[in-house]
Amino acid sequence: MTDRSVEHSSFTIERSFKATPVEVFRAFSEPAAKERWFVNVEAGAQITHDFRVGGRESGRFSVDDGTTYYDDTVYLDIVENRRIIFAYTMTQNDRRISASVATVDIQPAGTGTRLVFTEQVAFLDGLDKLEYRRGGWEELMGALAKELGEAVAA
Repeated sequence: MTDRSVEHSSFTIERSFKATPVEVFRAFSEPAAKERWFVNVEAGAQITHDFRVGGRESGRFSVDDGTTYYDDTVYLDIVENRRIIFAYTMTQNDRRISASVATVDIQPAGTGTRLVFTEQVAFLDGLDKLEYRRGGWEELMGALAKELGEAVAA
């Protein structure tokens, strides 16, 4: 059995988009748009949506044939076209690996948007790491850019 432990960490990812704050917010709030960039439903991933304060979202996906991830999200604060705050837990093959609070800060920047994503995370029992979580969100930001019709930085 793995020793019980918790490691706290946080990270921030900043991106600039030509898309307006309305378009960026829509990519998070509209189920069809979020499915296109957040999960790969064509590869068998599943997601449920209830985008409202107190609403829940859950997703199940696999990165290989043997590892399944499940996230359970609750929306804590939503300010249309400006801010989304949510808490979520991540489970790997039925073992809880983390609990997080994340903020999506959508800031007008000229005719575009500056997005600041900040996550505060508790990694549980040594089953996940900061570099994995940050890397996953970096990939998601690239997919979001693509959803918004923007070139993805290499």
